[in-house]
Amino acid sequence: MRATLTDTKKDPREGVVARTMEAQTAKLPSDTFLWAGLGAIATSFVLQTLGKKAESLFIGQWAPTFLILGLYNKIVKELGSDAHERATR
Repeated sequence: MRATLTDTKKDPREGVVARTMEAQTAKLPSDTFLWAGLGAIATSFVLQTLGKKAESLFIGQWAPTFLILGLYNKIVKELGSDAHERATR
């Protein structure tokens, strides 16, 4: 039988890596990522004012990543990543 894009798994659960990563990141307070993002913005601003444009752009690109990781962390804490697994317990 040939697989198609519309095929779905019969048992869609998170893998070991995802569960382990979520268990570790859930230990961090959600505002850790916010402060990391704000720190990257502030550092980028300082570097820009010092005339170090390349370094400023490099550090400035970290901010969205930290903020998105913070959102992911918050969602996992609030909803969990695997509602199916929790419902069967």
